[in-house]
Amino acid sequence: MPIPTHVPVLLDRVVALVAPPLDRPGAVLVDATLGLGGHTEAILSRCPQAHVVGVDRDPHALALARRRLEPYVERTTLVHAVYDEIPEVLSDLGIDAVDGVLFDLGVSSMQLDERERGFAYAEDAPLDMRMDDSTGSTAADVLNTYDADELTRVLRDYGEERFARAIARAIVRERSQRPFERSAQLVDLLRAVIPAPARRTGGHPAKRTFQALRIEVNDELGVLRRAIPAAMDSVRVDGRVVVMSYHSLEDRLVKQAFVARTRSKVPEDLPVVPQGYEPEFAAVTRGAEKATPAEIAANPRAASVRLRAVRRSQEER
Repeated sequence: MPIPTHVPVLLDRVVALVAPPLDRPGAVLVDATLGLGGHTEAILSRCPQAHVVGVDRDPHALALARRRLEPYVERTTLVHAVYDEIPEVLSDLGIDAVDGVLFDLGVSSMQLDERERGFAYAEDAPLDMRMDDSTGSTAADVLNTYDADELTRVLRDYGEERFARAIARAIVRERSQRPFERSAQLVDLLRAVIPAPARRTGGHPAKRTFQALRIEVNDELGVLRRAIPAAMDSVRVDGRVVVMSYHSLEDRLVKQAFVARTRSKVPEDLPVVPQGYEPEFAAVTRGAEKATPAEIAANPRAASVRLRAVRRSQEER
């Protein structure tokens, strides 16, 4: 199988953010969402002393990334794991601390392009949506077993779908006649349930439901909520944690985790922060950076990206 081609989002900016502490012998970066290895390939090329631990829950992506990164085989360690397992991965490798952790969240280009994975609503495919298709429940399992209240919660909380209750009730009615197996059946139901005026705005009517199901199937927000603090705990002084997110739910969690560790805990009216009370981390980006119009034109996937980065400025106390 040929290695799929894709353009990594914000490639040059990401390399610039992670590179400073990698310019030393023995420097280690964790690419927590390796995907096809585009960001890692560029980092290894431009940071010749760096070693990358590449983590991905998708065994198909790992196999393709391994081929892509063959020229750097002596400076890569690839691990099949979910990114909230970073502490266990590093412990197993005998690594006490690293110089950076990179997250490129959400579904990968390869997963979207592989029709049989069921991530894309534009083509009829099995309703799978597992990032690791060797384990766990599928989107079809969710649709066929969750009750109306559970489905409403998933669609409302993870898809921010205004018509979550009506869609959930329609799903329960539909599956009593014919269980959900393929995406076209779900897309047809959504077109029937969502009012015509709403279908004409905000993109494809299935977009929010498919996002919600994918997040539920892969526990994406739960994993992220555990992973960001774990990544921050794993970096040494001057180490960076860089996160690219693609929807507001992800970005909100990242922002909250970063703010909690970059804000001083002393009273705001103190003129000087006493020694020993400085925050452990400092922001590297000002808020969330977005892609430029030129980058979006060259790589449409960058349109929704939000990039945040922090640097460890103090030893953990």
